[in-house]
Amino acid sequence: MIKMNLSYNLKIVLVVLCVALISMCTLKAFANEPSTPTSQAKEDTVDKTGWKPIDINLPAAMFVGTPQDITVGNLEKPLGKPRPPFLAPPDTKLISLGKPVTSSDDDPIIGRLKYITDGDKEASDGSFVELMPFKQHVTIDLGKEYEIWAIVVWHYHLQPRVYFDVIAQVGTEPDFLMDVKTIFNNDNDNSYGLGVGKDLNYIETNEGKLLDAKKVKGRYVRLHSNKNSNDDLNHYIEISVYGREIK
Repeated sequence: MIKMNLSYNLKIVLVVLCVALISMCTLKAFANEPSTPTSQAKEDTVDKTGWKPIDINLPAAMFVGTPQDITVGNLEKPLGKPRPPFLAPPDTKLISLGKPVTSSDDDPIIGRLKYITDGDKEASDGSFVELMPFKQHVTIDLGKEYEIWAIVVWHYHLQPRVYFDVIAQVGTEPDFLMDVKTIFNNDNDNSYGLGVGKDLNYIETNEGKLLDAKKVKGRYVRLHSNKNSNDDLNHYIEISVYGREIK
């Protein structure tokens, strides 16, 4: 009986030792395994020698401080300071100035579509376009394909507002039926119907919203929106596209 107990206990000890040994080997393997580089780490490896801030002429600020009366979910926290410069290769330039604009609303309620690329970013009368309620979009034809680095959009900054379902796309053909690249989407419930986006809602200011296009190639730039926190209409003051010739 004593022999049986000793043999049984010895087996238990051996099993415990084996399990411990396997666990130690597994932990060691994980510790020695190289970690997968994050997108930030990859971005840090990009050689930015000689890059310069893109030149963005900002309009006058129409309000000061952080508005407290906007209750919108999924809202980006204001920086509380000027936006940091956006760096790009030195030959990156404004490529949207004076380019033709079309829209889902051919006859705007207020203004003309050409205002969107005329360089005037002020929030005064005669500087903005007012489109019909709910889902609308505007499209800029750059004339040819470019390597696009940034898009800055001003919807309406006379007063603090949030525009909903803001979706920015770049395409190679005017109907956006194929080869469409989405660079920004804050439609978090797919209410617009172009897919769920993970970007945040934001409050309009005189700085506009800068969208990193990550040097995507395309000829057409399309901006969607679906009303705002003040009313059901859609507005655009200016859309500035920064890019460079494709080499």
